[in-house]
Amino acid sequence: MIQQLAVFLENREGRVSECCRALKKAGVNLNSMSIADTREFGILRLITDDNEKALVTLKESGFVASLVELIGIEVPDRPGALADILIVLYDAGINIEYMYSFAGKSGRAQIGFKTSTPDKALGVLRALDVIIL
Repeated sequence: MIQQLAVFLENREGRVSECCRALKKAGVNLNSMSIADTREFGILRLITDDNEKALVTLKESGFVASLVELIGIEVPDRPGALADILIVLYDAGINIEYMYSFAGKSGRAQIGFKTSTPDKALGVLRALDVIIL
């Protein structure tokens, strides 16, 4: 399991910049970032080199933030590799709530995803010999 930060932001100009500025001042490095938005607010999802420090920093800076656990996997760099994994998860009745990728250091894509049944998903992934982060 890997941890990510979920930061709730008002959908207004400069708000992502303010968040990143606070993390920069605290010396926290961003490893990945994803934004989902609506008309009024957005959810900024981050993985950093120090999520605990980032959480404290963001809260002290007035942001609403929380830590969320994701399943992290490495996916081989070949056509259909992610599809093969997702098909098996779907066939096992595992719903993916959201996912995003980030650069891996091993020449493989790294994928983080949220599910309401993480133990079941981890069992399926282990049976497939998927590299779990």
